[in-house]
Order: sequence, then C-alpha cells, then structure tokens
Amino acid sequence: MNVEEKIARVIADIGPLHEDAMTKAADRLDRLTKPQGSLGRLEQLAVQLAGIRGEPLPRFPRKAAVVMAGDHGVCEEGVSAYPAEVTPQMVLNMLGGGAAINVLARQAGADVFCVDVGISGDVRHPDLIERKVRRGTANMCAGPAMTREEALRSLAVGMEVAGLLAGRGVTLVAAGEMGIGNTTPSAAIAAVLAGVPVETVVGRGTGLDDERLAVKREAVRRAIAVNRPDSDDPVDVLAKVGGLEIAALAGLMLGAAARRIPVVIDGFISSAAALAAVRLCPAVLSYLIASHLSEERGHAVVLDALGLAPPIRLDMRLGEGSGAVLGFHLVEAASRLIGEMATFDSAGVSRRRED
Repeated sequence: MNVEEKIARVIADIGPLHEDAMTKAADRLDRLTKPQGSLGRLEQLAVQLAGIRGEPLPRFPRKAAVVMAGDHGVCEEGVSAYPAEVTPQMVLNMLGGGAAINVLARQAGADVFCVDVGISGDVRHPDLIERKVRRGTANMCAGPAMTREEALRSLAVGMEVAGLLAGRGVTLVAAGEMGIGNTTPSAAIAAVLAGVPVETVVGRGTGLDDERLAVKREAVRRAIAVNRPDSDDPVDVLAKVGGLEIAALAGLMLGAAARRIPVVIDGFISSAAALAAVRLCPAVLSYLIASHLSEERGHAVVLDALGLAPPIRLDMRLGEGSGAVLGFHLVEAASRLIGEMATFDSAGVSRRRED
C-alpha cells in the first residue's frame, strides 16, 4: 500500500458524530440544576464531545500537546524577525521542559510530544519523535516548497503520530507547531484555500516592523504567482506553498478524527493546517475545537472560513500549541459539568414553572 492509499484509508475511517450520544448528552444537560442553555457554548461543546467520543458523558483522562517542527526555505526572503536556527533550539527547549507549551501543558495535566518532520539540522534527544521527511522546505518564492510526495509523506507522519497517541490512551489532542517563518506559508495556504486577498492574511508573525511586513506580503504574493497552487487540491497547495509541519498537523487532525479523538486547534498556523485538513475531508471539521483568537491577522479569516468561533481572545501569537492547551481547560469544564452536576430530581430542586 503506497502513502496515498494509506491516507485515503484513514480519511475513509472518519465518520459522522454519534447522534445517539449527542441526544443523550443534550437531554442530560436540560435536566441539570440550571436554566436550560444557561451554560451557553459549554453546553454545545459538551454535546460535540459526546458525539466525538460516542459517550454521553465523555471523559479525558490523558491529554497530549503535539508540536510538529520544521524549517522554511522562504526565510531566505527575510520574512522572519528570528534566524532559522531558533527552530532546533526551541525544540530542545521544549524537550527540556522549559518552553511556554511545557508550562501550560503541566498546568493542564497534559504530555508534550515533539515531532521532527522537517528541521534543517539534526536534533538529538531521546524523547524526540524523529520522522524527518526532508531538511526544511525549499524557498517557495522560487518554486515549490516540497514535492507532492513529500507533502503526502508529511500528512502520513501526522496520521502515524495520531495512532501512536491513541495507542497510549490519549483522548484529547492539542495541535501545535514550531518553525521559524511558518506564518508565511500559512498565509499562502489561507489565501489560496479561503480565496481571500494576501493582505488580509499576512501578519507580523514574531514581530515584524512595517518594512519587513511589506517584504513578507510580497513574498506570499510571489510564491502564489510562481507556483500557481490549485485551490481545489489541498495536497497541491501544501506541496507548493506549505510547510512540512503544517502538512503533518493536517494529518494529525485527520488521524485523530479517524480514532474519534477531539483536536483543539491553536492559532494561525494550526488553523491553516485545519483548513487544509477540512478541504481534504469535510467530516473532520466536527472533530475540531477552536481554542482562542490570536493576534495574528489571518487567524480570524481562517476561523471564519472554517465556520469556527473562538471562545476567548487573549491577543496571543506564540504558537507551540499554547492557546490550544489553554483550551483543554474549557474541554474539561464542559466534560465535568455534564458529568458531575446534579439533576433537578437528584438534588430535589424544583424545575421552572410552566405557565
């Protein structure tokens, strides 16, 4: 079985949400000691989680944040405020437990898994999941970021990691990334797949000044013009103007959905990967949970294209899966409310009077 057939098989395993579990969850929510619907989107989230897991009272005993890492040839164009060597340095920082994602994951009771899909150099650490497809992408302003085969292999890496997590009993996943310059391919992916002007999705990334922001916009325009990615073919878009870690994140989402594991998406890069995943398989959308609205300009555009509403805005623009792990707390809240609140009958509380 070749890589394309493996991907197709995983996508075929992504089914609709479990209607019976959702009906039972909604019924229980209406019987809890509160006015109906008064917990707002937490109730909607509880019903979605029930449908994903196929259980009216879903539980999430083991959570994981996945950080896909890769480098980007487009950094040659001066689109980032940081040098490319920061990618392996930060991955080692994460593996040592010192990054923001580690702190937030510890607070949420989650494990962090770092995956090398395309770091340019070699990172050696016993906890690193080494699945390097190639040493960074090519400069997409001069030609395709990678071959179609490499994009497919990156998708397959994400699917494999989803299977690895499922085998370890993980029931909730945060989709994070690390790759200097990766807001640039994310902007290109968003512009092509959402069909919006480049200027609406290109932001300051790690903190570009106005001059470099203009350079970044022009780099995205040039990459799209040079490569002419097919908006009806998400793999073509990922190959021509994407990133290895972005494709792997899309694969992670598809692989998790095939195993009925909800995925909390993070900021702009994670959401661009989600857009690619949804274009490959629309059914995966029901398994995705928005965590926050980032400060990065294109994030709102991509979430709108996905039809997802972020529950909070913290003006974050870090990446790593940091906002997604904060979203774990909302998932836990929804899960615990539906599972642990008393019903009107069990608590002996009178129901609302009907006129």
